[in-house]
Amino acid sequence: MSGKKKIERALLSVSDKSGLVDLAASLADMGVEIISTGGTARGLRDAGIAVTDVSDVTGFPEMMDGRVKTLHPKIHGAFLALRDNEGHVDSMREHGIEPIDLVVVNLYPFEQAIARDGVTLEEAVENIDIGGPAMIRSASKNWRHVAVVTDPRMYEDLIVEMRGSDGCLSLETRARLAALAYTRTAAYDLAISSYLAGRLPNDDLERLEPLNPLGGLMFFEPDEAQPDNEPGDDLPGYRVIELAKDADLRYGENPHQRAALYTATGDGIARAEQLHGKEMSFNNYVDADAAWQLVNDLDERAVAIIKHTNPSGVGTGSTSAEAYARALATDPVSAFGGIVAFNSRVDADAARAAVEIFSEVIVAPEFDDEALEVLRSKKNLRVLRVAAPSADISRGLEYKQISGGFLVQDPDEHKLSPADIRFVTERQPTETEIKAMMLAWTVAKHVRSNAIVLADETRTLGVGAGQMNRVDSVRIAAMRAERAGLPLAGAALASDAFFPFRDNVDEAATLGITAIIQPGGSIKDEDSIAAANEHGIAMAFTGIRHFKH
Repeated sequence: MSGKKKIERALLSVSDKSGLVDLAASLADMGVEIISTGGTARGLRDAGIAVTDVSDVTGFPEMMDGRVKTLHPKIHGAFLALRDNEGHVDSMREHGIEPIDLVVVNLYPFEQAIARDGVTLEEAVENIDIGGPAMIRSASKNWRHVAVVTDPRMYEDLIVEMRGSDGCLSLETRARLAALAYTRTAAYDLAISSYLAGRLPNDDLERLEPLNPLGGLMFFEPDEAQPDNEPGDDLPGYRVIELAKDADLRYGENPHQRAALYTATGDGIARAEQLHGKEMSFNNYVDADAAWQLVNDLDERAVAIIKHTNPSGVGTGSTSAEAYARALATDPVSAFGGIVAFNSRVDADAARAAVEIFSEVIVAPEFDDEALEVLRSKKNLRVLRVAAPSADISRGLEYKQISGGFLVQDPDEHKLSPADIRFVTERQPTETEIKAMMLAWTVAKHVRSNAIVLADETRTLGVGAGQMNRVDSVRIAAMRAERAGLPLAGAALASDAFFPFRDNVDEAATLGITAIIQPGGSIKDEDSIAAANEHGIAMAFTGIRHFKH
């Protein structure tokens, strides 16, 4: 590519006014005539920069609360005209259209608007930009003659190149800016499409035929052949996922794999504020998310320590330090090099306890100043502050990639209430046992299946994760408790899925377990109940399974 283009006339119309005055001042210093709209023009005039209003160019006032201002032939003709096409030049001359060489536009903040709590559909719609995307697309189509800038982060490079090239921009730069501009409008339209798709009632829609496999909003209807399963009847048949690349990572799960962090809307680990420490790795993010989701499933003040996405220990307490000590006691060997998540403010005592053992990441919603000072004494310790999740906001859909596609499901957000438990044995559990069962059950939801969790009312005692049979998970959980010197007599056992045979109950009885909580639903439930009755164990059914793959 070759061919520089002198920038003589520019249109500036932006929602995000970051860096705008400096940009306009630099353009003006290079003799560029500036055209602008509404609030952008007012801001530039207030800064002492000469501006021509778009309405003076078009001969029409801005109208309809600013909905119509740049949609005019004297604007779009100035973008689209091919300067080396004699017919186009004649049309410009005939209709009094002067070329525009640079378009600086960023769009109404639709994505930010819909991220606000309580935003209404009407408010969201008012933040759908019309003129901005139209200008970006028109100018980008003519990138051989027009440059398009859509983000304040591009301003500095733009000015540096113009100052070094006598006010010109290269063809390479204009082509690159056009590609980025189309990427921006595509992402913007996809965000709008996704938002609206989530608000169209399926019950009011007939089956939509895919006239275009990449266009339209298409939804599944209930499969009448499987009425009992209610298969995805409210999942969209066409789903838009908008992701923005936030950072390159050193590597993925292993050094030979490339990786990057992409962010979506909403809060969470991907949007955490890193207060200290080394750069986050791919595995750090995965484990930190597992820890954060687990600890926020607990209503009490709690701490979770995660290793390779599974909890090595979870504890509750009246203070963060007490909760941490209980979490660590479950498996201090596995906790080395783990991820620690708090669901409440971290104070200095908790911080001092946490730094006594090597951890990769500490995650919490807030830190005391003294706690931060303690944590920052460890040079490489990553410290993340994450906004506490709102109880009213769902995490949306969950995606798992498989070869050739994606599996999509609702996230497992079920929280068990003691009132939902059905006690099925002759012996009823004590209040202490019920508390232990509830803690073990909540933690088991976050353990890879086959999952077994042993716990008392304040902490986990042993965790058995990811085994090919459930009895092995029971034995591994017991081994971890024994290694940590934690007594199992009177403890509770939680299983993420039903017991297919009574051998799990018999094994639990040898450990001194006195309470078991499981989903139930096996054709051999009666055998498990009979075994529990023989051993004097209280057993509860939840009716809910928590497989985690």
